[in-house]
Amino acid sequence: MPVRHVFLAALLACLPVAGMTQPVIDRDLPEDATVAFLGITLIDTSTEGDYFGAREDEAARIELIEQEVRDRFEAEGYTFVDTAPVAGELSRTRNPAHCNGCEVRMGETLGADLVLVGQVQKVSNLILAIDLALREVETGNFLRGQSVDIRSNTDESWRRGIDYILKYNVFAE
Repeated sequence: MPVRHVFLAALLACLPVAGMTQPVIDRDLPEDATVAFLGITLIDTSTEGDYFGAREDEAARIELIEQEVRDRFEAEGYTFVDTAPVAGELSRTRNPAHCNGCEVRMGETLGADLVLVGQVQKVSNLILAIDLALREVETGNFLRGQSVDIRSNTDESWRRGIDYILKYNVFAE
């Protein structure tokens, strides 16, 4: 093996793994805040979705991790607001996690203190990324959130991905 390949391999081994680095958290989360949770959107950029359409197991996994998020926020003392008043706008929004601030505007309409959105991007049946973002409604400032890459399209891998974000970022001490 040429020396340059050995050097390159050693250099790559020293780089942090994407999605596994710990972000700096310099602000405490407000206590007893209300949260507008606008859901988690599946973005399928694999060719599988184009050929075969939406998969029932992936739709069920979205519901699974949304419930994980709700359960954790409620366990931490947060209250979710009813999103029914913005249901029409939400149904017309392809991805509330990337809508140029529409999530903050919807949170404001709902009278929430915080707005929470997420997405799962499916690159292939093996490579997926889960993102979660929590913003302060009053300022629109990003408070907490992270993206993690997961390998395998299973209930367990999705659950581990969202649990990692919640444990090591959103509710990190």
